[in-house]
Amino acid sequence: MSPDVAAAVAALRRGEVVAYPTETFYGLGVDPFDAAALERLRALKGRGEKAISMLIDGEEMLARLCAEVPARARALMGLHWPGALTLALPARPGLPEALVSDGCVAVRQSPHPVARALVAAFGGPVTTTSANRSGEPPASTAAAVRAALGDGCHVLDGGATPGGAPSTLARVRGPTVEILRPGAVVLAGS
Repeated sequence: MSPDVAAAVAALRRGEVVAYPTETFYGLGVDPFDAAALERLRALKGRGEKAISMLIDGEEMLARLCAEVPARARALMGLHWPGALTLALPARPGLPEALVSDGCVAVRQSPHPVARALVAAFGGPVTTTSANRSGEPPASTAAAVRAALGDGCHVLDGGATPGGAPSTLARVRGPTVEILRPGAVVLAGS
């Protein structure tokens, strides 16, 4: 593990907000099971009650968050993960309120090597929401994160990100796929 990733993991364990690069923009992460960290994240973004998505790495993390993974979701994962497709799936009971919307929890697996290294080294899901104040443009460099958020977070500098469209957000219940936010991944027939 690189010293930069190790420092970011230590910051997550202390309940701090960490900015890190993804396949689109920089994201903001906290331990999703730390209520105080979730509140810190919401305060930093100026974000209300909108549910917060998570990055995962592997089946164990998926199982910690999702009550079920429909066959249609598995097929989409096989086609688009790791990638810019966030899937809202039936949530496990007992998850923090900040992570659940309409009975679903939103998850994705990032292809960005720094984001993947962070989640793997942390050993659990990490929240992901764009690194900006609500309503402002998302940041695509560590310098832009610092300019937008000041000292409000630990920045894991992974260079410039590609920007572009955000991840596509799709809710999957049984065979039904509903696009909640169009983005970088176009789903045929949905």
